[in-house]
Amino acid sequence: MNQNKNTAPNSTVTRDLRELDKTTDNLYESIVVISKRANQISVDVKEELSQKLSEFASSNDNLEEVFENREQIEISKHYERLPKPTLIAIDEFLHDQVYYRNPTKEQE
Repeated sequence: MNQNKNTAPNSTVTRDLRELDKTTDNLYESIVVISKRANQISVDVKEELSQKLSEFASSNDNLEEVFENREQIEISKHYERLPKPTLIAIDEFLHDQVYYRNPTKEQE
């Protein structure tokens, strides 16, 4: 996921429900598409964060020795400042950046 090109707000925004169902003609279908995209984004961000933090993992499993690494803290703070996956998914959906299809509609 590219966080640099993300235009999603960092805080909650009140949305007009009529904007959400314009492309699918069904509010609930739009919400399902958004929620599935939010899950994909969440998994991607979690994998990316885990990958970056794994560099700092130590082979010693001693609870008494806790090392605070400044780089590790900065990486964690960066990911905490990112917008929530649902906000990113809604922004992508409203700007037609999400591909989706409904197989039941295709059969009819």
